[in-house]
Amino acid sequence: MNIKIYCLFIWSMIDWVYYNFTRLQYVKKSCGEKTILRVRVIKYKGQNVILSDGTEINKNDVLIKIHLHNVKLLSRFHEFSEIKRGLAVYKSIKDSLPFVYHYLNTHKQESKIKGLIGITLLHKGSKKLGFEPVTIQNYYFRSFKRVALFPIYFLASSNAMNKRVPEPMYLFMSKKSLMKKYHLS
Repeated sequence: MNIKIYCLFIWSMIDWVYYNFTRLQYVKKSCGEKTILRVRVIKYKGQNVILSDGTEINKNDVLIKIHLHNVKLLSRFHEFSEIKRGLAVYKSIKDSLPFVYHYLNTHKQESKIKGLIGITLLHKGSKKLGFEPVTIQNYYFRSFKRVALFPIYFLASSNAMNKRVPEPMYLFMSKKSLMKKYHLS
């Protein structure tokens, strides 16, 4: 059995523990079907950031943290080439973001939420989706995230052991940008 397929199987078995302990919620389409994004509302603890539309993100601001349901994505697209897998993930995220907007717009803390945040090693194409990549300034947190995200990188990349592991980045999107780009008509 291929090591990556075996790892995906093990990961899928423990994913429900991760899901429950992190208090994540699925973002659902209007028909009730789950998207590939899971979210939770957080208070931001990083450095102050000013986004391109002027939105200021400061410590303790309320954001929606987005998590890709990586095991679901990797299981669905594991036989694709790396390029096709990247395009499929991009499309899955793009198709999910209107429902993130709906989630934000109907959330009880909607007036306090300033936008979205994610952390990833794989941020290629994120600008086209409307995200702004920002370097994680805290060396220890950045190193921790690099190690924590390596298993995803290993499973998602072909020949990952021979490549340099990219630096993890914050991905931000302001509420204004989310509304402008992904508001459902």
